[in-house]
Amino acid sequence: MGDLTTGNNDLSTEFQEVIKKVKDYTRHSKAANTTKSYRADWEDFTGWCERRALSPLPADPQTVVLYLTDLADRRKTSTLQRRLSAISQAHQAAGHDSPTNGYLVRTVWAGIRRTKGTYQEGKDPILVEDLRLIAESMPDTLTGKRDRALLLVGFSGGFRRSELVSIDREDVQTVPRGMVILLRRSKTDQDGRGEKVGIPRGSRPETCPVRALEEWLGEADIQTGPVFRPINRHGQVRNRRLTDRSVALIVKKAVQRVGLDPNRFAGHSLRSGIATSAAMAGKDERAIMKQTRHKSTNMVRRYIRDGELFNDNAASDLGL
Repeated sequence: MGDLTTGNNDLSTEFQEVIKKVKDYTRHSKAANTTKSYRADWEDFTGWCERRALSPLPADPQTVVLYLTDLADRRKTSTLQRRLSAISQAHQAAGHDSPTNGYLVRTVWAGIRRTKGTYQEGKDPILVEDLRLIAESMPDTLTGKRDRALLLVGFSGGFRRSELVSIDREDVQTVPRGMVILLRRSKTDQDGRGEKVGIPRGSRPETCPVRALEEWLGEADIQTGPVFRPINRHGQVRNRRLTDRSVALIVKKAVQRVGLDPNRFAGHSLRSGIATSAAMAGKDERAIMKQTRHKSTNMVRRYIRDGELFNDNAASDLGL
């Protein structure tokens, strides 16, 4: 079909509409956050090239190698990997062979990873004992009730930030054993098939996610639409959803209230928290992956390893 354009006057209006839909579907083929990240990474590469009078598109493998080497000492391995992906995506979209596939780039990239290591130090998980302290420290205000519900539901459901703020009232169903939340779309469900997540009732009133969510929905009088919403300075609940950035800020504020370093935590601390806490409690890999909806075992096994560091530890009970 070549380069799609709606500027051809010979095309019928109907066909131009079809082409417009093709462009829309192409634009939505990736999650918004992924597209935004790729755009920022690509702009960094093009800016670097322009300052050195080098061509970013198509780029020579030598240019990519110089770019990687220049950034290697001041950027994380994960950031460099994302930059490579952005460069590859941009070239494929423009109909060029990706320079990242060449022997030179692959060799230098392997050397950088071996030198820097690929271990990624993430944010700390919020564990069960942390969450208990946080829930009990929440003020008995509208904001406090919202934040308690958000943290408890986010932890119990193993939700990503984007998933948590996407929940609508219509997606929440109360059942005898707890709540069922329908995720209409997620990072691992880009086709929008939907997935149900069970939120069991807690054994303690102050940390029960079902009770906390019901209290927030009742207090805020939310009958339809977004579950988690901003509250203005007048104490009024806004008719729009929180952003995923808001989740991170709520987490940081909550951990700081109980004396933890907010720089060590982020929105992902809820999701990593349930995986690590479940591993510490002896839950198996399959059960953890079912709740967190991880498709790959690699990250889940990292949580399990962290959670089991002191289970059957050879240095325990030696009389030290």
